[in-house]
Amino acid sequence: MVRHYLDFEKPLMDLEREYEELQRFAPRNDTKVSARIEWLEKRIAKVREEIHAQLNPWQRTQLSRHIDRPHTLDYIQLIFDDFIELHGDRGFMDDPAMVGGLARLDGEAVVVVGHQKGRDVKEMGYRNFGMPHPEGYRKALRIMELGARFKKPIITMIDTPGAYPGVGAEERGQAEAIARNLMEMATFPVPIVAVVIGEGGSGGALAIGVGNRILMLENAIYSVITPEGCAAILWRDGTKSSLAAEAMKMTATDLLSLGVIDEIIPEPVGGAHRNYQRAAATVKAAIVRHLEELRDFSEETILSDRYQRFRRMGAFREE
Repeated sequence: MVRHYLDFEKPLMDLEREYEELQRFAPRNDTKVSARIEWLEKRIAKVREEIHAQLNPWQRTQLSRHIDRPHTLDYIQLIFDDFIELHGDRGFMDDPAMVGGLARLDGEAVVVVGHQKGRDVKEMGYRNFGMPHPEGYRKALRIMELGARFKKPIITMIDTPGAYPGVGAEERGQAEAIARNLMEMATFPVPIVAVVIGEGGSGGALAIGVGNRILMLENAIYSVITPEGCAAILWRDGTKSSLAAEAMKMTATDLLSLGVIDEIIPEPVGGAHRNYQRAAATVKAAIVRHLEELRDFSEETILSDRYQRFRRMGAFREE
């Protein structure tokens, strides 16, 4: 497997490549080699912890976009059983940037939808880099309506730079599709748990983010615009993205303190892409725990709980 490194991971890259080469090619019965491998294992663990213990918002933004990061279909495969993907919006076409369907979570029937990015050039083009067209949001709504109709919990996974801003998308009602999702999700009388697994960009993310509980992975981001877009607007300079990321308060820690999200889901050291199974197990545990809390709520309580969690956002008190 080819491992991709970010700029701030360069010290780790050299150590891990040496370690992998020794593991593959060095003689096993050489005591010096064995000692070097043992030293490298300890050094790699220490350097990885040091790097990821002091990440700034821009570095977390880079991790949220990491090409090796698990996407919605990866989590679906590792968390759910008997997944049946549903296609099409019954109006125009199927949008591969949004996936969803029926599944079982520990034996319980649920509905799951989420953005899907690509991992190589071909798939990125096919998935439109995880930026849905209006038909993607209408497909998501059609699937979530099934959950509401048959009283099944809805789980959404958010991972998009934003809704696709192309001319065709605007012609087919991108804004209306997002607005309708916001309105309809607010009225579904079933538990909704949303998980930000990577990028949570603008209305394209919020269109499947109206939940009773909003969870966020440790290295994910959630914001009204990308740091690059913010920098271009404020300073006419896209190179000031790191400054924008700091000011926008878009990391999980910031958003938890602001009451925008309900829980930070820890990732394996180095990021979710370092260990898909462990990351998925942690996400699953968080989803199951919150669904268990919501299980005994009446329909009226579920709706009131969702309404109140969004009404609390932005509230302030003058001293």
